[in-house]
Amino acid sequence: MSEAVTLSGPARGRLAPFRRQTRRVASRAGVKASGFEGQLLPLLLLAPQLLILLLFFFIPAVRVLVQAFTLQDPFGQDIIFVGLENIQALLRSAEYHASAWASVVFTLASTVLTLVVGLVLAFATDRVVRLRGGYRTVLLVPYAIAPAIAGILWAFLFNPVVGPAAFLLHALGIPWNPTRVGNHAMVLVVLAASWKHVCYNYIFLLAALAAVPRTVMEAAAVDGASPLRRFFAIQLPMITPTIFFLVVMNVVHGLFETFAIIDATTRGGPAAATSILVYKVYVDGFVNLDLGGSAAQSLLLMVFAMILTFIQFRAIDRRVSYDLGQ
Repeated sequence: MSEAVTLSGPARGRLAPFRRQTRRVASRAGVKASGFEGQLLPLLLLAPQLLILLLFFFIPAVRVLVQAFTLQDPFGQDIIFVGLENIQALLRSAEYHASAWASVVFTLASTVLTLVVGLVLAFATDRVVRLRGGYRTVLLVPYAIAPAIAGILWAFLFNPVVGPAAFLLHALGIPWNPTRVGNHAMVLVVLAASWKHVCYNYIFLLAALAAVPRTVMEAAAVDGASPLRRFFAIQLPMITPTIFFLVVMNVVHGLFETFAIIDATTRGGPAAATSILVYKVYVDGFVNLDLGGSAAQSLLLMVFAMILTFIQFRAIDRRVSYDLGQ
């Protein structure tokens, strides 16, 4: 039998503050509690992330807001406040309208393609009994590849001179040439961006399908429902919150995070056919050195993304059911 340890009076007095501190933290957090008593340590832990946000988000955002309403030379010596002239010039520019339309086409096509392919792969993996982990590993490999590498890979595969995929298309009688035909180039960048981003959709959709109650699926199977019938009648309505989340994230990805793929695959060509808004911001700001116009484009792109996200929430969110019991 273990012997109980009896503390003397001074020892109990020294342990009393620690007991009060433990009870105080536990009373705030419930059954399992953890926290910081002071404010210095949490601030020190947050400092690296706050510094990164300050240097790479807040300061550039303020600079964009300032430069969008100014006209300055490439070296920043002469700065003239022009008000809304930069934005008005963009709204009158046919080149900017073409870039905006290319962004809409690219974003919608890549969003639909990644969602559909990710959903099909998630459904197929959910049906697999053997080697499910191996299938998941293979399907997640593209997500580990850098966007620039993915763009170079697809540019080589569909190169009209040496690309093996282009050779097959030519053998089928398709005059494939993304270096000269704008539609072919748009198809190429959509395929490259979708292939790179489909793994992101696949992860969430597979987790959503795994969260569907198996008892409901088994009851439907006993009633004679086919796998496709069970998917469209039971699983698909239950994972609509995940699909809505992925729609929003895919739109944001298409508008802001596809610069590397565009630059490595087509460089915005041919004839600016694949120069989406985020790539045009780079070309005008760092190649043409139009700092005010580039900043105005960044501001309009942010406003456009906010409006599009608001429309998505208003139009789609009301059709999404978050109640698994329905």
